[in-house]
Amino acid sequence: TMNNINEQWTDLCDAGELPDEGGLYVETGGRRFGVFRLPGDEVRVIDDTCPHAGASLSAGHVLGGCVLCPWHHWAFDVQTGKCPDNERIAVRVYRCRVRGRRVEAVIK
Repeated sequence: TMNNINEQWTDLCDAGELPDEGGLYVETGGRRFGVFRLPGDEVRVIDDTCPHAGASLSAGHVLGGCVLCPWHHWAFDVQTGKCPDNERIAVRVYRCRVRGRRVEAVIK
């Protein structure tokens, strides 16, 4: 894919802060994000707010590539943002990368 020269990468956190089977809550620019580490040290950034009842997804447990909401256990695939049980329900996923030790994302 071609990189858009106008893309703004936003610094979110240190990759070393990410738990193995959970997320890290990051707030920047008045917005809330969940940052997750997948096996193989891949990183994903999603909206932190569960669309069901507003829980913080970064407080959930990651299992099989999905984060389980800590309140009602709704699952969201951290690669696609979709709820496997109902794909019409989803959270936003952001382009992200790790540069050095820093996790960055394109937030539009």
